Amino acid sequence: MLVLAHVSDLHLDGSPRATERAERVRDRLWHLPGRVDALLVTGDIADHGTEEEYEEAARILGLHDGSAPFPVLTCPGNHDSRAPYRKALLGSPAADGPVNAAHVFDGGAVLMCDSSIPGSDEGELDEETYAWIEASLDGLDDGLPALLAFHHPPTPVHHPLPDSYRLHRPERLAALLERRPGIAGLLTGHAHTPAATVFAGRPLVVGPGVTWTLRLPWEGAQVADRDAPVGLAYHVLDDAGRLTSHFRTVA
Repeated sequence: MLVLAHVSDLHLDGSPRATERAERVRDRLWHLPGRVDALLVTGDIADHGTEEEYEEAARILGLHDGSAPFPVLTCPGNHDSRAPYRKALLGSPAADGPVNAAHVFDGGAVLMCDSSIPGSDEGELDEETYAWIEASLDGLDDGLPALLAFHHPPTPVHHPLPDSYRLHRPERLAALLERRPGIAGLLTGHAHTPAATVFAGRPLVVGPGVTWTLRLPWEGAQVADRDAPVGLAYHVLDDAGRLTSHFRTVA
């Protein structure tokens, strides 16, 4: 069984508000009494994509000092910038190609995929990323389920703002899922609202936004609920390959 914590859209910008909200959810997760195998952060970690913002993210998430009690897995979003992300967040050489990383656990694999398009708010899994996904899945032990995590949902969440900047070519992702029954589900961010649906027959779960929560059209005209508590999700991938998700708020 694989147990994952999941947050998204920290939008760290150097402001005390953004820092406090990220640290609040970090403190909740760092002091859990039970087992979590990893924390997933599905994009828009920085608000402007600067090295300073990623240095703060690395400090908060314990990426460089070993303070995190479990692995912290990240992928970029549309506010992120690949070269500073690599340099300041991951401690790797700066480069502009897609940032993809596979992580294998006893209970399953998590493929953190880059759906960002440099200079655009829209999303796409490019040719390099699709080839990497296929090769990563080919390298897994037979029967080990996998989760794909990336920023942009491939299906509408029924709000005009995030639905304007969805994942391009969702039909290609659907074709991949049809060929790959070992993919147990999809985990995304971007929409700033916890949501669960189905895409191409697989669970699709959108992680809550840390910085603010999206108000849906029937909840009022103002888009951003900046007073909503910080949200997080827990995902359980069980031995049958079934994905179960739970949602929490951090006051």
